[in-house]
Amino acid sequence: MKTTTSPQKILLSAVFGPYGVDDAYGRKENIMELFHNQVTKAQGLGSFRFLHWSFGLYFLAANVDADVTVLDFPSRQRFIREIKKGYDIVGISFITPNFIKAKEMARLVRLHAPQAKIVLGGHGAAIEDVEKLIDCDAVAKGEGIRWLRTYLGQDPEAPVFHPALRSAQSMKIFGVPLLGKAASLLVPGLGCVNGCKFCSTSHFFGRTYTPYLATGQELFETACRIADERGSEDFFVMDENFLKDRTRAMDFLHEMEAHKRFFEFSIFSSAEAIQAFGVENLARLGVKFLWMGVECKSQAENFEKNRGLDPKALIRDLRDHGISVLASGILCMEHHTPDNIQIDIDHLVGLESDCVQFMLLIPLPVTELYRDQQKRGLLKMDLPFEDWHGQKTLNFNHPQFPGDAAEHWIKTAFRQDYEANSTTIYRMTETAYRGAVTLAAKSETGDSDPWLAERAESLRKRTLSYAPILAAVEKHAVNELERQRARDLARKIDVAFGPRQLFVRLGRAASLLLAAAWKLRLRAFGDGIQPRTKVTRYAAASRAKSGRMANIVSLRPAGDEAEAPRTAVAARVSTSL
Repeated sequence: MKTTTSPQKILLSAVFGPYGVDDAYGRKENIMELFHNQVTKAQGLGSFRFLHWSFGLYFLAANVDADVTVLDFPSRQRFIREIKKGYDIVGISFITPNFIKAKEMARLVRLHAPQAKIVLGGHGAAIEDVEKLIDCDAVAKGEGIRWLRTYLGQDPEAPVFHPALRSAQSMKIFGVPLLGKAASLLVPGLGCVNGCKFCSTSHFFGRTYTPYLATGQELFETACRIADERGSEDFFVMDENFLKDRTRAMDFLHEMEAHKRFFEFSIFSSAEAIQAFGVENLARLGVKFLWMGVECKSQAENFEKNRGLDPKALIRDLRDHGISVLASGILCMEHHTPDNIQIDIDHLVGLESDCVQFMLLIPLPVTELYRDQQKRGLLKMDLPFEDWHGQKTLNFNHPQFPGDAAEHWIKTAFRQDYEANSTTIYRMTETAYRGAVTLAAKSETGDSDPWLAERAESLRKRTLSYAPILAAVEKHAVNELERQRARDLARKIDVAFGPRQLFVRLGRAASLLLAAAWKLRLRAFGDGIQPRTKVTRYAAASRAKSGRMANIVSLRPAGDEAEAPRTAVAARVSTSL
């Protein structure tokens, strides 16, 4: 197919809502909120309610020479209105469970904007023969910036500009909004060389790693620019295995220390990379939240990244240093049976991490697991892609878990973790408290370290900012164990950091009122939360001059968009379309 060399107008769109509902285009389990979808979903009022933008689309828009519009969280009607504005190219980003939405959007483009070329991207582009299943002109697979530049006839090797983006919006816990600016997004690179057989991200990028920020100095300079632009020193690092390049991470730390610039980070990393980098170095770097793939207990059935490691000891050490841990695990793996799956659930719950992600084993296109199951004739190709989301149904024939057995086990796992370890916000408050005490003690010894002392002070402030929510935890506790834990932790914080000040007492009262209001809201309108449509327009000439993001226009839902149940998908983000 002949490519278009100089399009004047490009639309890059996420799939349309409503999200997280059972309708012709989706399923209620496939919701937009990452934590509420697959981490804190059983925690009731205390579940984390965060919404995340479709980051990859903004990266693409900021790195091509064209007039680009990014349409995020549209309704079907809003998408139709936009495509009628005369675009040369319409890019549709989707993941496998949103296949039917992408297909409908392509149909709508052919109907209402027949002059436009349709480009498919995102992890859904990995679906075999997707170009035959969805009417389109091109499919972007792998790293998207270079792909789109090539498609447009532009230099694929031109420098990549990192836009300043917030990582999340509408962040609430117990109905209590998190104060301050949301963390900024930092994308050091894409992919992972570990290549775990189930991992769609690693396989989507060819089991390789493509760095955007290849050195510690580049990371530091980019972080400084974004922090200065957004007024936030906090970052969510979107990198599948950030610590895998230990040299880059250490150089980044050295740059921060040399310039006395203090940042905080939430990262993804594998256990072996964490161990190699060192827990104290993580504390020095300012890591406050870490996502680690534990997967299962069995050494024989686990993955190379976890060989010979004690995850419980590692997680305890991380939390003692003020680093909250999300431990992810997989249920209904090939070796699981109804007789042994509880062993892995007990193992993951017993790690006592701040939160646990439970996902069903889902062979997604292009992964080694998918190819293996395909060769063995076990894939349920008659199961709609809308059900390939990992929170209810297996998409392959597992002889030990027929029917709805998988759904039973995943619900059991989430509930068990909640009852045994309490709400995630309680655990994260405890982690911050433990870290503040640990690092303060280290800074007071003969090995006094002003850098760790500053980290200790940051953890003290974080503890006090979380502490008021303990009142809501106590009031709405899942059991008496959690109720007592909340009381005890509040007392410990008072003893360690002085009598409760007026703003803390007011904060506790406010958290109780907001939790009560949130409870009423959920009863009246249901559990769903729909993100507002966002339209971002990039003019090529003005962007080149300013190097800054375009203005973002938030559109409140109206008409048929207003009352839709509110929520959507927890996809891994790539810079594919």
